[in-house]
Amino acid sequence: MQYNKLGNTDIDVSAICLGTMTFGSDQSEADAFQQMDYAVEQGVNFFDGAEMYPIPTSADYQGRNEEIIGSWLKARQNRDKVVIATKVTGPGEMVSYIRPDMGLDRRNIREAITNSLRRLQTDYIDLYQLHWPDRATNFFGQLNYTHQPEKDGTPILETLNVLQELVSEGLIRHVGLSNETAWGTMKFLQLAEMHKLPKCVSVQNPFSLLNRTAEISLTEVLHREGVSLLPYSPLGFGVLSGKYLNGARPEEARITRHPTYARYLNEQGQLATQAYVNLAKAHGLDPAVMALAWVNSRPYVSSNIIGASNLAQLKDNIASVSVTLSDQLLSEIEAIHARYPNPCP
Repeated sequence: MQYNKLGNTDIDVSAICLGTMTFGSDQSEADAFQQMDYAVEQGVNFFDGAEMYPIPTSADYQGRNEEIIGSWLKARQNRDKVVIATKVTGPGEMVSYIRPDMGLDRRNIREAITNSLRRLQTDYIDLYQLHWPDRATNFFGQLNYTHQPEKDGTPILETLNVLQELVSEGLIRHVGLSNETAWGTMKFLQLAEMHKLPKCVSVQNPFSLLNRTAEISLTEVLHREGVSLLPYSPLGFGVLSGKYLNGARPEEARITRHPTYARYLNEQGQLATQAYVNLAKAHGLDPAVMALAWVNSRPYVSSNIIGASNLAQLKDNIASVSVTLSDQLLSEIEAIHARYPNPCP
């Protein structure tokens, strides 16, 4: 397993991070334990969760992923050997069952961290992330930014001051962002520098062969500021494996179970996926492994957040770290990207 620094910290994280978005709903506790055990055996030391997981979010299951991670940490007695990341939920009616009047203010963050620590059965979190911005901006596939200053939500400085309290109290080690823009990332960094508050060390955004929008402006920020990209959905909900091409819906596959997850199934996305699948096969590679290996190869990526529906998928996903793509193959990937640029932002 390859290890990289998490931002400018002294924390070494595995090049593969196991995401727990399905733990507690699609994945039982026994299945989750099996996945975490196998991941650790392969050198994975980084696990990512969120207070609102599993997905689809539901009052019936909310927080279950953290409970499962916590039970596993207690059973394995290995807290000091793994890096645990989780997230505080942003605002929105779909998550109002978690707390009334959701936002990234002191009350919400304080309640969130207390509950996450309890569920995780730990006294500190290595990386505490803001799941999405408190202000109205582009995330979750939204395009064409519309300025709505009346929906700015909690001031960023207020959020940073609360996070400083958590760092000072030893409840969290480092701060990360998620579903954030280049402007938002720079503003968090600027205010942290001005007021001697915690600097974000990572940004967890969607990033894959079907969605390279981070390269437009965010990755320059990451390079220049020493911030890590932690890509999620590197296979576009499994679409880049090719298993959904031509309308196929394999039994037990994620989009078969949750058909509303159609973000990566638009017409251009399907055309791009077919091209990437054909390219992988022409080079004797599994399409999913090629897609993951490409993400792994990006210099601003510290850890690639993968999720797996079963152990076989997990084994293939982790094995992608040993795959090096040739210059010729990388050039052909760029040619497809030029033909179908960011079809599924």
